[in-house]
Amino acid sequence: MGQIRGMSSARTNLIRLATDLASHQGVTHWAISMRLFGKGDFFKRLHDGGHPRSDTYEKALGHFSEFWPTDLEWPADIPRPASNPSKKESA
Repeated sequence: MGQIRGMSSARTNLIRLATDLASHQGVTHWAISMRLFGKGDFFKRLHDGGHPRSDTYEKALGHFSEFWPTDLEWPADIPRPASNPSKKESA
């Protein structure tokens, strides 16, 4: 799978979600990256100018949406994926 159209907005969206979540939870981007991908350098690479592939972007958005804290408002300008009730039930 290739990079997605609107790469900079995808990149910006992921960085913003990671920043908001990290700030809310009092952790670093490294911790958020470890939770999502099992490696800590994902958001550093985005900060350094990297761009997510479409499948990586969709996977990250899904994880963010699924585990987003109820006491933290999802950014209104970032489309939130529909929740998947079967995933939540099996988690």
